[in-house]
Amino acid sequence: MATAKPRVKVPKKASKGEVITLKTLISHPMESGLRKDKKTGELIPRKIINKFTCEFNGQVVFSCDMDPAVSANPYVEFTAKMNESGTFKFSWVDDDGTVYTQEKKITVE
Repeated sequence: MATAKPRVKVPKKASKGEVITLKTLISHPMESGLRKDKKTGELIPRKIINKFTCEFNGQVVFSCDMDPAVSANPYVEFTAKMNESGTFKFSWVDDDGTVYTQEKKITVE
């Protein structure tokens, strides 16, 4: 399986008090553990992104748990009110404990 590839979209600048939209997508097959391998007939092990978290300057601003019913390449969109400049840290946790992260800075004027 290819390595999961996270992508995020965060504005580079915002005005103080502005509500911005953050968009994330991670390329990941999200194997449910319910499908069988066509050649061997054995179940393909479950491998999903089970948790997504977004922090801003070290404080959690959005978090969600994901279940096997979530589609491949999960997309998450949410908003945040900006009062100061800083860094968003996006984290996705896989069933095997692998954590994929991406960081983006924003300047508040």
